Amino acid sequence: MTSRQEPMDAEATGVVATWREAPAEVKAVIAGIFVNRLGGFLQVFLVLYLVQGGYDFVQAGIALGANGAGGIAGALLGGWLADRIGTRRAISGSMTLTAALTAAVLWVGSYPLLLVVVTALGAAGQVYRPASAEVVSAGIAPRRRVMVFAMYRLALNAGTTAAPLIGAVLASVSYPLLFWAEAAAALACAAIGWRALPRDTPRKTRPSGERFAPVGYLTVLRDARYLLFLLGMLAYAAIYISYVSVLPLAVRDAGLSTFVYGMLISLNGLIVIACELVVTRKVQHWPHRVAAVSGIVLVAAGVATYALPLGVAGFVVATLVWSLGETVGSPTMVAYPAQAAARSELVSRYMGASQAVFGAGTALGPAVGVALWSALNSMVWTLFGATGLLAAVAVAVGMRDDRGRRSSSSPREDLREQPERGESEQR
Repeated sequence: MTSRQEPMDAEATGVVATWREAPAEVKAVIAGIFVNRLGGFLQVFLVLYLVQGGYDFVQAGIALGANGAGGIAGALLGGWLADRIGTRRAISGSMTLTAALTAAVLWVGSYPLLLVVVTALGAAGQVYRPASAEVVSAGIAPRRRVMVFAMYRLALNAGTTAAPLIGAVLASVSYPLLFWAEAAAALACAAIGWRALPRDTPRKTRPSGERFAPVGYLTVLRDARYLLFLLGMLAYAAIYISYVSVLPLAVRDAGLSTFVYGMLISLNGLIVIACELVVTRKVQHWPHRVAAVSGIVLVAAGVATYALPLGVAGFVVATLVWSLGETVGSPTMVAYPAQAAARSELVSRYMGASQAVFGAGTALGPAVGVALWSALNSMVWTLFGATGLLAAVAVAVGMRDDRGRRSSSSPREDLREQPERGESEQR
C-alpha cells in the first residue's frame, strides 16, 4: 500500500482500531514483553548485589559487561533459533532458560563460573526478541506495522520504567527475593508464549514441496543497503545512549544536582510513554525513510543542544528535543527490518541483526562517550550531533523506499488484510 493510499486509512490505523484488530498472538507478545520487562531487575541491581556479596567494583563491572555482551550474541542467536525451532519454542524456551539462569546467579560460588552464568543469562534474555518481532510483523498487515511496533515499544518502555522502582522495594527486603521475582516474571512470559502463540513449523522441517532459498546471516551481510542502515543504527544507538553516561557528567560539571539529572531522565520516560502512540498515529503515514531520518536528526539536534551554556532550561529543552526524536523515529526503525527482508523467511535474521547492532551501540556508547568527555568536555555534544547527522545520512541511503518492500506479501500478511484471518498462522 502506497503512502498516497494510507492517509485515507487514518482512522483504520489508529491506536484503538489497530489494537482491536490485532490477532491474539500479537497481543500476547506485547503482554509478555511488558511482564518480562516489569521483572527486569538484574541489570539495574547486579553490580550492587555483587559488591554486597564481596566482589570489588571492577569484578562487578566486568560481570555487567559480560551480561551485555551476552545480550548482543543472544539477539543474533534468536534470529537463528526462530528459523530452526520456530518462534513459539524460541520465545518460551529462552524465557524458561532465563528464569533458571537468573535463579542460578544466587548459587554460583566462583567468579569464573559467575561470568559464564551472567553471560549466558544475557544471551538467553535476548533470544526471544527477534522471534517476538517476527510474530508481530507476520501477524499484522504492513500498513499497521509501525503502530503495532509503537505498542511493542510502549510495553517495553513502561515495564523498564517501572522495574527499578519495584526492584528497589524487593531489594530492601532481600536480594534473593529480587532474583526470584525476576525468574517468576520470565516464567510467566514463557507461559504466555507457550499458551497463546500458535504452533509454527520450523523452516528446516517444512514439507519438501515448500522450497526456500538458503536462509542465514550471510544473506543479510550481502545486502549492502541494509548494512548501511545498520551502520547508521549503530551510530544512532551510541549517541542516544549518552544520556546514561555523559549526561550525568555534564549535569554535575554545570554545578547542578543529581535531582536535575533524575528529572531529565524522568522527562524522557514521560514523553516516550505518554506521547509515542499519539505521534505514531501521524508518523506511520510518512514514508519510512522520512520518519526514521527525521527522528535521528531530532535526536542529533537535541544532544548537540546540551553544548549550549543555558543552565537547567537548556538541559530541559535539549531533552525535550531528543525525546521527541525518539518518538518520531524509533517505531519505524524497529519495524523496518521486516520490510527490508527480501523474503518473509528472512525476517527473523534481519530483526536479529538490527537488534544486535543496536545492542552493540548501546554497549559501546557509554564507554566511548565517557572517554570523549574526558578529552573534549562539553565539545563532545557537538561531536555527537555531527555523528547523528552522519547516521541520518547512512539511514537515508540505506533504507529502501516504501514501495521497495517485498513485492509479494507472505501468505500471513495477505490474510491479515482480509476480514477473516483463518488459520494462516499455522504455516
